[in-house]
Amino acid sequence: MYPVLLKLGPITIRLYGVMIATAFLIAIYLAKNETRRKGLGSECMIDFASLAIISGILGARLYYVILHIDCFLEHPLDIVKIWQGGLAFHGGILGGFLAGIWFTKRRGIPFWKFADAGAPAIILAQAIGRVGCFLNGCCFGKETTLPWAVIFRNPQSMAPVNVPLHPTQLYEIVGNLSIFLLLYRLRMKKMADGSIFLLYAIMYSVLRSGIEFFRADSMYLWNMKMPWTQVVAGATIVFSCVCIYAIRRRQIGKEKG
Repeated sequence: MYPVLLKLGPITIRLYGVMIATAFLIAIYLAKNETRRKGLGSECMIDFASLAIISGILGARLYYVILHIDCFLEHPLDIVKIWQGGLAFHGGILGGFLAGIWFTKRRGIPFWKFADAGAPAIILAQAIGRVGCFLNGCCFGKETTLPWAVIFRNPQSMAPVNVPLHPTQLYEIVGNLSIFLLLYRLRMKKMADGSIFLLYAIMYSVLRSGIEFFRADSMYLWNMKMPWTQVVAGATIVFSCVCIYAIRRRQIGKEKG
């Protein structure tokens, strides 16, 4: 693949960073239109955009650094080199989620309705971001003899070169786009606030857990037998199901009352 787009003297522009920036811009545009459709006003999403970008990147990087702390203790200056890859999605979502709670509480906006407006945009941004991962060679898969294996030949790739690997980035791109199309259709149906976002969290967690079986860079913490990402995904599914149950109970209570 082609990790580097171009070099301008000491400045290197990597395609990973370009795709991440593109993902943010498209997500903001899509979410802005959705908040307007939901009657929240497009300006609230525009105002939230800068906070979402900062909190998302900080959360994603912090999460990644914690999971690879031994490497970063040896090379602490590498912590700031996010253009080389190393943004963990779960950390980005957690950072954005917490920022969203703070932002909506300060603005007096219904949090779950606001979260629903952003869910389709988030999963589409993930799909675009994984294109950057594929070009960069990060988040690569295990060796395989399957006919659709990919081989990275560029020495600047983060993946092992000249080895047939599972195209885990492409698996996730296809899965993310499928979730996006489903959520984009469901958003027009009458559903309790929070349902779209929580369904997104469940579906992506299931997808990511499955793909993790084919990833070659999985992290195992505290001698656990399953990758840390699958542990987080399982906890997300449980949390989301509990939230859906609580939302449904509250909705039934309102209907009876």
